[in-house]
Amino acid sequence: MKKDIILCGVGGQGILSIATIIGEAATKAGINLKQAEVHGMSQRGGDVQSNLRLSTDEIWSDLIPQAGADVIISMEPMECLRYLAYLSPKGTIVTSSKPFVNIPNYPDEQALKAELEALPSVVQLDIETVAKDCGNARGANMVLLGMAAPYIGILSTDDLRAAVARVFARKGEAIVEANLKAFDAGVAAVK
Repeated sequence: MKKDIILCGVGGQGILSIATIIGEAATKAGINLKQAEVHGMSQRGGDVQSNLRLSTDEIWSDLIPQAGADVIISMEPMECLRYLAYLSPKGTIVTSSKPFVNIPNYPDEQALKAELEALPSVVQLDIETVAKDCGNARGANMVLLGMAAPYIGILSTDDLRAAVARVFARKGEAIVEANLKAFDAGVAAVK
């Protein structure tokens, strides 16, 4: 069994934290993992992207080929469209529905929404609002991870939830609980 996942967003949104949690869950579950990241402009609000390849068999490359991604997990709707060429015809996009407008020529929001809705398998949610409703405004990435959990497949929701707790453990119990609450809200949103 294998899953190829592209994570994308804008610098500072928490994409690399999601990658760390998925990697932690895979390692603990004995799943093979290869990862490649692009985050050179992340500190300036630029594109952040990570390829995660998970498999019960050996993995030969850390890069996902075009039309090879099973899931695109995106903190920002325009960013997921940047990687559409990599999505498998049977793949799923899990994305925030709320744009992060950080460039002057950002596409029209209605056109962006229409383009996403025309795709065969897209799950969208205003993750920032859900995170705020959970009392964790900085937990939008954990809401997104919770939404994506059923589509990752090779790892269970429980595997991912336990990895969230382990990754945030050094920050204290309150931070762990806040992130688990956001993760659980994301899981509940897609049920």
